Amino acid sequence: MERISWDQYFMAQSHLLALRSTCTRLAVGATIVRQKRIIAGGYNGSIAGGTHCADEGCYVIDQHCVRTIHAEMNALLQCAKFGVPTEEAEIYVTHFPCLPCSKAIIQAGIKKLYYSEDYKNHPYAIELFEQAGVECKQVKFDSKSIEPLIVNPVPEIN
Repeated sequence: MERISWDQYFMAQSHLLALRSTCTRLAVGATIVRQKRIIAGGYNGSIAGGTHCADEGCYVIDQHCVRTIHAEMNALLQCAKFGVPTEEAEIYVTHFPCLPCSKAIIQAGIKKLYYSEDYKNHPYAIELFEQAGVECKQVKFDSKSIEPLIVNPVPEIN
């Protein structure tokens, strides 16, 4: 039996999380992994219980929506909320992180960043990742790698 790679598996999780996004500008998902186990996931949207951009539009200041919490930050905050360590973890993100999320990823002790799509890759974020020794690798998500699993799921065992 041929299985998808770990990178495609975790990137697929991030793309699935992005489907929960309430951001109307860009749907992003992030999955934090330690020792090949998912420890947190996040998507971009408003604070819990808050007004969503999908419902009332973006709240833009200086060309940035201030209503949205980014997927990476949501995943990191989930770890903080539930006391899950992120030291030496990896993060899979649908899009290259913004500068503030890049700094948070570094401060959280994450050592590998995998991203599917380039998105306004800030040169200083790239420099910071290099300084911190965070390995960055683009992993293009191949939805065709999971189609056979969706179309032909494993039969139930009775």
